Amino acid sequence: MILPKRLKKGDTIGVIAPSGHLREVNIDDVEKSLIDMGYNVKMYESCYSVDRGYLSGKDELRAKDLQDAFEDKNIDAVFCIRGGYGAARLLDLIDFDIIKNNPKIFLGLSDITALHIAFNQKCDLVTYHGPVGRRFVDMDEYTKESVFKNISTDCEINFENPKGEEIITLYNGICEGEIVGGNLSLINTSLGTEYEIDTKDKILFIEETSEYVYNVDKMINHLHMAGKFEDCKGIIFGDFDNCRKVRDEDWAVEDIINEIAQRYKKPTIYNLQSGHCVPVGTIPLGAMCYLDATNKIVRFDYSNC
Repeated sequence: MILPKRLKKGDTIGVIAPSGHLREVNIDDVEKSLIDMGYNVKMYESCYSVDRGYLSGKDELRAKDLQDAFEDKNIDAVFCIRGGYGAARLLDLIDFDIIKNNPKIFLGLSDITALHIAFNQKCDLVTYHGPVGRRFVDMDEYTKESVFKNISTDCEINFENPKGEEIITLYNGICEGEIVGGNLSLINTSLGTEYEIDTKDKILFIEETSEYVYNVDKMINHLHMAGKFEDCKGIIFGDFDNCRKVRDEDWAVEDIINEIAQRYKKPTIYNLQSGHCVPVGTIPLGAMCYLDATNKIVRFDYSNC
């Protein structure tokens, strides 16, 4: 795997919108926040565009911004301004040789999972499952430390939850492998396509938000039937923000994922604080991961990239 050049103060961050358009905060505030942190910033046209009411401009514009940001020698990192929907629509428009030949830090989560999977597998590029651009406005210290530690250093990094959030062991054991995954919905939509996630001998990370529990059950079962849990070495379940029951007697998310842990009997943990939670921890997808589920240790090793 290719580890992109580390980011340092004074470098230039290109901000793109490969999915939905920004609604929650002012775009200028995103730019100002990054500048105040000590970086130069280039905002791409997709950040200001809207198409269909829910996309940041037409597919061709969003794909062009993505490729232009990677190809521009003056850009040191590429941050996505938000998730939403639309990243998977770009996959057939992207020249993956451009990404592979110009490796850079690529940061985002949620819908950006579609691009993480593709870049990990087609470009051999380590990418970063972490806060989108809108989260950089009034960013909390835990989130800031986690993301910049991962993109600025090349040492081993232990993932530590925010204070008060306990990592839960669902099945004991130790394993090592590349960590892959991201948002459950997007992992599922990759199945049966050219961009299907490969979990063979890897550690699978999964998070989700705003789904009914029966939908989580449906998607987890789909991964089970597709052999993705059978193939992987271990499982990390992250944050399942606002995943709710329809009725009080329904199973909870914890019941669904514990069933998987007991079925496959592989090192498995739950409640790693990465996903749609705030604060949010950053995960280097494609990097080597050491998972000690028994002692609740998750460590990323960049030296083998």
